[in-house]
Amino acid sequence: MAVYLSKEKKAEIFAEYGGSATNTGSTEGQIALFTYRIQQLSDHLQTHRKDHSSRKALLSLVGQRRRHLAYLQKKDLEGYRALIAKLGIRK
Repeated sequence: MAVYLSKEKKAEIFAEYGGSATNTGSTEGQIALFTYRIQQLSDHLQTHRKDHSSRKALLSLVGQRRRHLAYLQKKDLEGYRALIAKLGIRK
């Protein structure tokens, strides 16, 4: 199951985390988008346990988010800490 987002939802995520709705290349915005998609796929997989293609997509998204977080941690430690606190990940 692909997680399709409306343009408005993507713009809202990037406006909140990336600085502006058109700043789609920001690391913070991309991490927030990955987190949203991971949450949606996790909810889907709780009801459809045998959907292995979605499980593979979920693992791929988690890996991409992990790599983006590692990059952000290396480049901007304070921004990294603020983002993980705001998103509620890595408690």
